[in-house]
Amino acid sequence: MLYVLICLCLALAGVAGLQFFYMIYLERIERERKKRISLLERRNKVLQARLEDAEAEIEDKRTRLQAIYNDNILECDEIWVDVIEDR
Repeated sequence: MLYVLICLCLALAGVAGLQFFYMIYLERIERERKKRISLLERRNKVLQARLEDAEAEIEDKRTRLQAIYNDNILECDEIWVDVIEDR
């Protein structure tokens, strides 16, 4: 009976040790995930700023092109008016 109790105690101590090391492993994984999340959040902020800058630049170019296009339409209309009057 004594040997059975000794084996049972050693088995329980082994299970407790296994659980202890598994908890340490889970905590390390959690810390690595938190670091990864913070890194991704920083990258997200940088990319969000770059995206906003790119959108602003595109909008600026769009307004410039629209202004140039409207001027060209007016010039084109004037040219056609001259062509029609010449006939």
